[in-house]
Formats: sequence, structure tokens, C-alpha cells
Amino acid sequence: MNLRHIRALALKESREILRDRIYLALAFLVPVLMMVVLGHGLVLEVRHVPMAVWNQDKGPLSRDFVDRFRLSEYFDYRGELTGDQAVEQALKRGDVRFVLIVPPHFSERLSRGLTAPVQTLIDGQFTYHARVASGYVQAITARFNQDRIQDWLVRREGLPPQRVQQQLSPVKLEVRYLYNQALKSEWSIAPGLIMLIMLMAPALLTALGVVREKESGSIFNFYASNVRRVDFLIGKLLPYVAISAINLLVLTAMALWVYGAPFKGSASVYAVASLLYIFAAGGIGLLVSVLVRSQAAAALITMLGTMIPGFMFSGLMMPISAMSPEAQREAHLFPAMHDLEVVWGVFLKGQGWDFLWPQVALIGLYAVVVLTLAWVLFHKRVKR
Repeated sequence: MNLRHIRALALKESREILRDRIYLALAFLVPVLMMVVLGHGLVLEVRHVPMAVWNQDKGPLSRDFVDRFRLSEYFDYRGELTGDQAVEQALKRGDVRFVLIVPPHFSERLSRGLTAPVQTLIDGQFTYHARVASGYVQAITARFNQDRIQDWLVRREGLPPQRVQQQLSPVKLEVRYLYNQALKSEWSIAPGLIMLIMLMAPALLTALGVVREKESGSIFNFYASNVRRVDFLIGKLLPYVAISAINLLVLTAMALWVYGAPFKGSASVYAVASLLYIFAAGGIGLLVSVLVRSQAAAALITMLGTMIPGFMFSGLMMPISAMSPEAQREAHLFPAMHDLEVVWGVFLKGQGWDFLWPQVALIGLYAVVVLTLAWVLFHKRVKR
């Protein structure tokens, strides 16, 4: 390893980046835009589900039942429907995703102590949202049933309301949410996006930077020089590591001050893990650049090779423990899962080296492996 060669190559690459103002602007602007767009658009909470009601009863109990849905923060009331055709059309057009149908004689049957069937139609296209919305419906209905029983016992049996409440709910459940007490999705999403963007951006920038030399033919100067392969790869990588480090600081500031995410853990763990992660992502870009000749192919392969692991196998969209055994094994092959554990552990859990050193070590190991693989596959000759 020749430090003089590495320094010269890094300076040359830096001048090339600075000369292309559009490329330089995109290198800093795209990560910020991704943070803004995905940070506001990637919402995991299920709230304000658009709903409509077909109330065929109009009695006081049916109005009370419907009002519990109308006033809930989980549903967005869009109005009253009349008739099966109107209900079907509203769901087909996508005007609503949930329709509550109250049959005739609902209030009368409840007043007589009989059961009163109610139908709910939920749009099942969005399976996760449909399951969550179904849970909301069941919870609101269970609360209504409990209030009806309590009211009946108070009026018919003359029991004190407090005693009835104790008898109906003998178990007092207290739920505490740890690490994100307010259940703000942006507290989890914003740090998670740092993991995703810091996997995609360094890999893409590095891959395009090397392949650009292949397309322009300037890489033949390297083929004819006495610069070794390792010096060339490191010299090409370092400027993009510097750009990515600046982007990391900007994205971290956005997570803290724009999205309000807390930072409870060790800054040194976060810094070391993030730097190793940037080298790992840059190594992916180098590996792709070794295998392809065009910037279009490099961009496509790099995006697919980083976006899919970043979204699907990191734990950002679904906990790793909820995946199939095969998917869990695949998740361990990518650094995204380990970096997300570090990011969430530092931002939300307040963890430090004592908890996160295995993840940091695995990220470093991945960086060494992928950079070594790029070095092994890179040759100072033209591929036939």
C-alpha cells in the first residue's frame, strides 16, 4: 500500500467531483430529499382510516354506537350511505376503506336484552391496515358492549357504578411502551432511514465514480501505470467516504431537529459503526464497478443490491423475528440489519459499547470482506 499513490488518486477524484457541479449537488441533495420524502411518506401508524356508515336503525343506541367510531382518532368519518349499491360503489372507488352497517331494530333488540348483529366491510387490499382496522373495530365494539352491560346492571340491579366496573374488569391492565413512549413512528423511521440512505448513497456514488472512468477510457492510464490495485481502489473510495460522512451528519441533524428523534446512547458507538458502514456500502459500490462497464448497469445493480436488503431484510419494515427462518438467515448476510440495531439502540434505547459491540464488529467484518472481494476481482487488464 503506497500512501502517496492513494493521496494522489484521492485528490484527483476529488477534483473530478468538484468539476462536475451537477454530480456534486446531487451527491449532497439526493440523500436529503430521500430523508424528507420517505420521512414524511413512510408512515407505519394506522390512523384516520376513511369510513362511512349505513345506519338503518337511527335509534339512540345505534347513534351512540356510530358516534364512537365517528369520534375515534383511528377513523375519518366520510358520511352516511344508503343502500347496498352505494356501499359497494364507495368501496370500489376507494372513497372509503371501511363501512359500518347497522341493521334495523338494533336499538330495540339491545333494549330487550337480545344480541344485535352488526356488519363491517373492510378493504382487504392493504392487508396490514385491514388487520389493524379490524382490531380497532373489535376494541370499540367491546367497549360499547361493556358499557351496555354496566348500564344494565346499574339500572336493573341498583348496583353502584364503581362496583359494577370492578366486577366487569377485575384485572386492571397497565401497558407501558418502552423506548418510544408516545409511539411516534417518526422516532423510529427517521433513524432507520439513515441506515437505508447510508447504504444506498455511498454504494451508488462509488460505483458510478469508477465505472465513469471505464466509459471515458481514463482507466487505461491506471492500467499502464505502476499504481497497485489496492491503492487505486482506496484512492477512489476515500472521496466518497468523505461525502457520505458529511451526509451522515446532515441526516443525523435532520433526525434530531426535524423529526424530533431522541439521541440517548453512545455517540462514539454511532460514529464508529456509521463509518464502518459507509466503508461497507462503498465496498459494495466498488464490487459492482468491478463487474460492470456502464453507468446505467452500475446504477441498476447497485440500487437493487442495496434497496432490497435495506427495506426488506433490515428490520425496518418488519421485525426480523417475524420473518421466516430462510428470510432471517438472509438478513444476517447484509450489514443493514446490524446497522439498524446500532442506530435504534443508540437513538431510542440509550445503548453503548457493552450492548452494541457485536453489531459494530460484524459491520466491520462485512466491510473487510466486501472490500477484499472487490480487490480480488479487480484486475489491471481489459476484460474480454
